[in-house]
Amino acid sequence: MLKMEIRNLGQSGLKVSAMGLGCMGMSEFYGETDENESMATIHRAIELGVNFLDTADMYGVGRNEELVGKALIGRRDEVILATKFGNVRTPEGGFAGVNGKPEYVKSACDASLKRLGVEVIDLYYQHRVDPDVPIEDTVGAMADLVQQGKVRFLGLSEAGVKTIRRANAVHPISALQTEYSLWSREPEDELIPLCRELGIGFVPYSPLGRGFLTGAFKKFEDLPEDDFRRMNPRFQGENFTKNLELVKKIEEMAAEKSCTPSQLALAWVMAQGQDIVPIPGTKRRKYLEENVQASGVLLSKADLEQIDSIAPIGITAGERYPALQMSRLNL
Repeated sequence: MLKMEIRNLGQSGLKVSAMGLGCMGMSEFYGETDENESMATIHRAIELGVNFLDTADMYGVGRNEELVGKALIGRRDEVILATKFGNVRTPEGGFAGVNGKPEYVKSACDASLKRLGVEVIDLYYQHRVDPDVPIEDTVGAMADLVQQGKVRFLGLSEAGVKTIRRANAVHPISALQTEYSLWSREPEDELIPLCRELGIGFVPYSPLGRGFLTGAFKKFEDLPEDDFRRMNPRFQGENFTKNLELVKKIEEMAAEKSCTPSQLALAWVMAQGQDIVPIPGTKRRKYLEENVQASGVLLSKADLEQIDSIAPIGITAGERYPALQMSRLNL
């Protein structure tokens, strides 16, 4: 069995497995859910050396944190647990904007600790930047949580360059979580260089392009009817067809390397630096095991150059999110 490498998330002292597990889809957004299989997937991840679990208070309107907490009963000390606040949901599941007010930060943290059934959160992210609250106020409140022993390390998600600098001046930021994959390479322009300058770890979410890069989807109808990807511009109309061309090239190269497209895509992300820790999400053990094997796929300089020619920055058709959600990125 492959031994999972340990990486430093920036210069904060936070050490995690070289690949994490995104738990979002276990509770919402990607079709049917199965709590027993999801919990078995978390347990299998720990067995395979994947010790970095990622959730958020908005996933399943709190249900995902509860599921993760349940899975960790008796195993809390085996994992680095990350969760997020800031995207507000109504009890019925509607979206109620972003909140970065200091008093909200503290109440959200207490609620997450209760749902997770833990005494401390290892890595606490602001899920989206609140444009109406100075980042200094939000991070100041997050820093208070560190002082109180409720949180160990701080992170930001989908924050812009200026915001990251301002936040890091208030309290060291340990990790930036942003979408990054062979079809979302924009962070290479400014965000990853900035993280390296400031000693911040980089955590790519959706490193498999929301599953598109796995080759699992050949037509729009392959997506479950209640799957949020049906609203995603990259999965629609001509964009879908054009993006399939990219997947075909990745599939061809994966065949040459005797690995799956998923493994090639993950190996590429992991090869971008020791300070980069992708968190592919899955709710099934078989996909988890496939993903973990990506750490054994070694890419030569020639391989990386070939991938660059296949998937240069800007190759993907369509925006990452619908317009409203796009307006909340990189603030």
